[in-house]
Amino acid sequence: MDKKQASLRSCLQPATKVLVSCRGLDGENNVLAVAYCCNCSYDPPMVMVGIVPSRYSYKMIKESGCFVVNLVDKEYKETFDYLGSVSKRDEDKLSKMKVNLSDGVKVNAPIIKDCPVNIECTIVDSIVTGSHEMFVGKVEYVHANSELVDSEGKINFSEISFL
Repeated sequence: MDKKQASLRSCLQPATKVLVSCRGLDGENNVLAVAYCCNCSYDPPMVMVGIVPSRYSYKMIKESGCFVVNLVDKEYKETFDYLGSVSKRDEDKLSKMKVNLSDGVKVNAPIIKDCPVNIECTIVDSIVTGSHEMFVGKVEYVHANSELVDSEGKINFSEISFL
């Protein structure tokens, strides 16, 4: 098989599309699409999200010390695309897209109720990796649509139609 040099920028794509929700110290909510998100520890459970410091949500996440990773399914594509292309600096995109938020259980950040899985996290560390600051979040609470959760609390991810 012949090989050809490919782009370095997105070499681990495709990956599950996520929206990260957060709340500023002033109580303002925001949501942004995040390209870099992954598990980084199972004991204790932790995830990592990469945020560009120029993003509107960066300061909210940095100051509040928490965030929520919301897994997105195909039914939410239009909203995902909009939230990922418009800054709250420019308009109230959450109102425009009628984003259905609810308070987190363990962290002071909202969950997106229309997403099938929401992962509440408290920041335990971060590292600047170039264009992004990678925030390591300890998983504090996981919400999942009831039909996805078995009797042992495990999520059946095969039932989600990811973007």
